[in-house]
Amino acid sequence: MPDMLKLSGIECRYDDRVVVRDLSLRVKQGGLVCLLGPSGCGKTTVLRAIAGFQELTAGEIVLHDRVVSRPGFTLSPEKRRVGMVFQDYALFPHLTIADNVGFGLRDMSAAEKHAIVRSTLETVGLAALAGRFPHELSGGQQQRVALARALAPAPDLILMDEPFSSLDVALREHLSEEVRGILKRHGATAVLVTHDQHEAFALSDLVGVMYEGRIAQWDTPYNLYHEPNCRFVADFIGQGVLLEGTLLAPDSIETEVGILKGNRAYDWGRGAPVEVLLRPDDIVPDPNAGLRAEVIQKAFKGAEILYTLRLPTGRRVLSLFPSHADHAIGEQVGVRVEADHLVAFRR
Repeated sequence: MPDMLKLSGIECRYDDRVVVRDLSLRVKQGGLVCLLGPSGCGKTTVLRAIAGFQELTAGEIVLHDRVVSRPGFTLSPEKRRVGMVFQDYALFPHLTIADNVGFGLRDMSAAEKHAIVRSTLETVGLAALAGRFPHELSGGQQQRVALARALAPAPDLILMDEPFSSLDVALREHLSEEVRGILKRHGATAVLVTHDQHEAFALSDLVGVMYEGRIAQWDTPYNLYHEPNCRFVADFIGQGVLLEGTLLAPDSIETEVGILKGNRAYDWGRGAPVEVLLRPDDIVPDPNAGLRAEVIQKAFKGAEILYTLRLPTGRRVLSLFPSHADHAIGEQVGVRVEADHLVAFRR
């Protein structure tokens, strides 16, 4: 697939403060990608730059083989063929759902406009609600209307700015998966900005984790979780702890929970002090294991229970147990380490 969007070494400033620096990425046609990171990392500024609302002080943005931004030149947003889905939906309260979706359609007959509106509402599963008004719809339905309005003019790119943040957690996760299906069926290319990793993973093919105006790692959700390339990504994605250890061989590390071997090789030299990332799914319950740990905290999550365990040394780790394995606070449990993805950092 050809590149739909390419950012090459872009920089954005607010007055004298650099908020995005030397950032590059590519999005293939039909790709769904996400910029993920904490507040203030620059992700929304990147989205504004792609949309044409933010000028560049370095680098360039190419959309469908056309330079749309570079220092001293910013093609206006309405000429970029970009659809926007906003955090607050931005629906017109006095217009019906059909009129909201058709608002951006220009220079066509009433019959053509009606056909596009109906087809787009069918795509998002809301054709039966075309005559209603926004206040008569749920938050999830309003979000799908906002997506339909963005899709209706057949833009080259859809930009979504924290689109699910006003919804409750359960609806947010469900709608993320639903929107992904809609975008894939429509063959759309989309860039999502969010601080919620569950949202990012549910919707995106590739995710860029941002830190201080840069992309720390651009990868699949699977690799971000299992193969983080720096401490920030390891800490920001998922849960886990860093356990001190000593490098015995490129693929072997001695720790207080035993010698761990994995799928990665490190060239820091024998005896190098390291920290090993252990996720909750790396600590496996085993009543027959020699390693015992004390339950000091538990969080019921339906199919699983997340336990905080204290090792004999006093250090804490996290472990996921099946939900029927209900252990009391203070109880000793047996565990073993199965860290197939051995992730370590120099201490």
